[in-house]
Amino acid sequence: MKFKQLAWSAAALAVFAAAPALQAKPFKWSSASDIPTLDIHSQNNALGNGVHAAIYDSLVYYNSQTFKPEAQLATAWRDVSPTQVRFTLRSGVKFSDGTPFTADDVVYSITRAMAKTSNYAVYTQGIDRVVKVNDSTVDFMMKGPNPVLLSQLTELRIMSKAWAEKNKSVEPKDIRAKDETYAHRNAMGTGQFMVKEWQPDQKLVLVKNPNYWGTTPSNVTEIIYTPIKSEATRVAALLSGEVDLVLDPSPQDMTRLRGNANLKVIDGIESRTIFFGMDQFRDELPGSNVKGKNPLKDQRVRMALYQAIDINSIVRVTLRGLGQATGTIVAPQVNGWTEGVHKRFPYDPEASKKLLADAGYPNGFEVDFACPNNRYINDEEICQAVTAMWSRIGVKAKLRTLPLVTYFPMIQRFEASIYMLGWGVPTFDALYSLQSLTRSLGTGGDGNYNVGRYSNPRMDIIVDRVKVETDLPVRNRFLTEGLQLSNDTVSHLPLHNQIIPWAMKKNIDVTHRADNRLDWRVIKVN
Repeated sequence: MKFKQLAWSAAALAVFAAAPALQAKPFKWSSASDIPTLDIHSQNNALGNGVHAAIYDSLVYYNSQTFKPEAQLATAWRDVSPTQVRFTLRSGVKFSDGTPFTADDVVYSITRAMAKTSNYAVYTQGIDRVVKVNDSTVDFMMKGPNPVLLSQLTELRIMSKAWAEKNKSVEPKDIRAKDETYAHRNAMGTGQFMVKEWQPDQKLVLVKNPNYWGTTPSNVTEIIYTPIKSEATRVAALLSGEVDLVLDPSPQDMTRLRGNANLKVIDGIESRTIFFGMDQFRDELPGSNVKGKNPLKDQRVRMALYQAIDINSIVRVTLRGLGQATGTIVAPQVNGWTEGVHKRFPYDPEASKKLLADAGYPNGFEVDFACPNNRYINDEEICQAVTAMWSRIGVKAKLRTLPLVTYFPMIQRFEASIYMLGWGVPTFDALYSLQSLTRSLGTGGDGNYNVGRYSNPRMDIIVDRVKVETDLPVRNRFLTEGLQLSNDTVSHLPLHNQIIPWAMKKNIDVTHRADNRLDWRVIKVN
């Protein structure tokens, strides 16, 4: 892909600068779970990434209206060659402690994102190294042509090299380990806000960064985030005025929230698909009554589990309509999606029973089943419903639910036989999903969330080809082939694309985004 040079100086922010001055006010919001860390390269979590974007900037970031990457810490970029992209950095930018932002920080941060302990290698795929040209210019040296580099860079935020070195946080906190680094609980970026305090699972307070380089129409000077696990308590906080916005109101409360004259609700399909993954690696599943083999390695068993799920009932009853049933692992906004791959295999419990019998399990089997209880819309309730559905075909799923903060490290340690995952696509390109979820485990982000350890030689060939293919029609055909192969081999059990409502006070102005992320640059409290 050719990257066009973009001269984006202060003039390009005129729409922000021209906005009328508004009275500064705090913005208070809530969701079910807390962010897992303040370390920008430790845990690739959508809620955390959205909060990090208030504190740290990236070279480019999505425009919330067009969802095209636009300049942030970089003001221009161009191809020097098919494998060398040059970025010109914004001048006069300072970190919140007043120290200058330079090319050294970019080189360090991208290198840090590529570290073994980083969970962000999927965003650095294709990058060989970053080279400092001078204090205001860096070159990205690529392993080959990369048609989605700009989209990847929207999630690679920039940290101060000097700050990280001073505070012994040179490498990211390892998600699988309990050890903490300074950057886990502290932050210092170039973004609009900086951390005043973070009490995990209780409160995060951000205040305006006095050294922020930009001008925006937002009049918010303080952000107060309160994680509230209980759905009833979250809604009560909104109704009482304790919070201004709830990112994930419960489906059962939507009717009364939409009917409340003091509130407004805006919603849309999120670029996030909910599915189940399965351990297809171990020779024997821990806790199962099947000894000496792993039933989930058998495609017939995986299909039996798939066809025993009445997804339409789950969407209608459990989600109260806040879901779009799907047969694939990406949402419609994602490049590579087609109506063909979206089509589900039919719900058919009798076919499931026959498949189990053919696979040698006429009486079913016992299996571990893990789900989060505060991450996705009615996640625990969905898993309870599926547990009951599987019991009707003889599969006894032993359900255990955990909060986000312990759930994700657990599945990353490969400690679940069947697990729920919701996968958003920040790049809006199916490579991100195929590489993360279906590519055999490797380096550079390959299989970084393939925690069921699915492996298919043809899939690996497709993913590796798509990484460097610049002929867009050819590339799109490979993306669709990869998605169809995932369907045909039942790499996962797709469920639904989330429909995300945001409930808020009438005086709150926000832009709803398909990545379920607040754009701090444009929020206004009227």
